[in-house]
Amino acid sequence: MKRQLQFFALIMILFITSQAAISQTKSSKDSFTNPIFAGDYPDPSILRDDSDYYIVHSSFVYYPGLIIWHSKNLVNWTPITAALHTSVGSVWAPDLVKYFGKYYIYFYANGTNYVVWANDISGPWSEPIDLKIGHIDPGHIVDNDGKRYLYMSDGDYVPLSPDGLRIIGPFKKAYDGWPIPSDWSIECFCLEGPKLSKVGKYFYMLSAEGGTAGPATSHMVVAARSKSALGPWENSPYNPIVHTKDHTEKWWSKGHATLVDDINGKWYIVYHGYEKGYYNMGRQTLLEQIEWTSDGWFKTLKGAKMDQPMKSPLGSSGKNSRKISDNFTGENLGLQWQFYKEFDKNRFTIKNNGIELTSKGNSIETSFPLLVQTADHSYSAQVEMQIEGDATGALVLFYDKGACAGIGADNKDIKWILKELISPIETGKSNRHVFLRIENIESQVKLFYSADGSKWNKISNSFESSSFNHNAFGGFLSLRIGLCAVGKGKVTFKNFKYTAIK
Repeated sequence: MKRQLQFFALIMILFITSQAAISQTKSSKDSFTNPIFAGDYPDPSILRDDSDYYIVHSSFVYYPGLIIWHSKNLVNWTPITAALHTSVGSVWAPDLVKYFGKYYIYFYANGTNYVVWANDISGPWSEPIDLKIGHIDPGHIVDNDGKRYLYMSDGDYVPLSPDGLRIIGPFKKAYDGWPIPSDWSIECFCLEGPKLSKVGKYFYMLSAEGGTAGPATSHMVVAARSKSALGPWENSPYNPIVHTKDHTEKWWSKGHATLVDDINGKWYIVYHGYEKGYYNMGRQTLLEQIEWTSDGWFKTLKGAKMDQPMKSPLGSSGKNSRKISDNFTGENLGLQWQFYKEFDKNRFTIKNNGIELTSKGNSIETSFPLLVQTADHSYSAQVEMQIEGDATGALVLFYDKGACAGIGADNKDIKWILKELISPIETGKSNRHVFLRIENIESQVKLFYSADGSKWNKISNSFESSSFNHNAFGGFLSLRIGLCAVGKGKVTFKNFKYTAIK
């Protein structure tokens, strides 16, 4: 009898365990965990085109810029093209729209606003057209009569030509924003980032207020509506729609949002936020469901927690994944790579499973490094280098010239890199062919080199990178892995391997 009871108990344990596993598997298939874009993906502008979704982000000083991503489920995304190759400065807050079969991206850069357009979302995209207007953060809207307008920062709007490629009138004021309580801790009032949608009889405008960074509670999303595209605008009673209320939350400075609906009629809000403790990763893209109220407003779901798994749209699951490692096969530069400030297609050649970079400048910044985003709190990155002439090749973590560190080599020495200083640290240990590796464990960074890619030597210099962020250095940038070719000569990089460390 005792053995029978033990056997029965064992069967029950196995049954309960199997049911829990089935439940967990089902739950994982029906849920996702934010962010949907890990890493530096700020100012998201999202477009639903029938059953396809497209998204673009601010690309700042990274070129090619305005990378367009595609999804079928709002969670899993694939890059399809870069819409901007010509350097026009730091690119802020784009707005991706479709109008009468054509695609447009409006964006600010270098004191003016531009537009690029294409007949097909995959390109080719036009050269940037200067709209020759000030303000920042253009947001496109079409009124009830089919006339086109751009809203800008500070609640102003300006009329567009029918083809969307010219400004045809002066700025007019339409919206003053939502009054932020005086005792809230913010960076500035900063009415920015208008994103507009027509839903039913109302036009809805989402705006960013409170400042982009600064304290954790600064940024927010506010909503207003009007029966006319030109106002007057009525503020939502649920403002702010999105806001970090306390510094103990996981996601800080949440703001700059766009509305999107799925093919089943559910609605979502897409916005960015800094992750607590990982400011150096930049602003990451977050997705949250909203619900419509009986009086025609919308709000986020009660009890939703952005640091917990959330119900997936359209049965999607998992986190967004993207290619970071690269063996440099084929002829084209992978969409994960962007140059700092300058894109010169004559400077690099992809051949023989490697990318050959002509060296340039006498510092890491003036070499205009080739950068790739990280997606994890801890990771390793390594690369094989072949050096020609009097060049120095390097593998670095790069924010800008004031926040940069890593390891390099020339034709004879291993070098330590800190900011603009490149100095020998292991003399006579390089013979033009060397492997370099960075190991970053929650911003604690170690540096290694190898002659064969198997036996690794750690150099004595290490560093801490959490302060390499916008609050310390400005620029709205992020810490990225960089491949650099400095001096005179060439550096060929091969077998770039990125590995997440859990």
